[in-house]
Amino acid sequence: MAQWIAACQADDIDPEDVIPFAHDGTDYAIYRSEADAYYATDGHCTHEKTLLCDGLVMGAVIECPKHNGRFDYTSGKALGAPVLENIRTYPVKVEDGTVFIDIG
Repeated sequence: MAQWIAACQADDIDPEDVIPFAHDGTDYAIYRSEADAYYATDGHCTHEKTLLCDGLVMGAVIECPKHNGRFDYTSGKALGAPVLENIRTYPVKVEDGTVFIDIG
């Protein structure tokens, strides 16, 4: 069942960037692509649980700041060592300038 949560305002995120969002003790990462599409993933790298919001966004890839593991933030796919486990992604919608993620 869907559980849409307001995460941020659409203009809080620059194109090709990521910001953190925490809700009910869980960390998420909210992304804005160069084409103004929004995405959400778990907030921590699957390798050593480092916050991804401190990483570098390059195209559709987030690079973890600790060991440079990379994920495709649109699909959650791990793109090679040291990250071998995918990250969870979440549905996103934008309504009236607010970014919502479905954490259900």
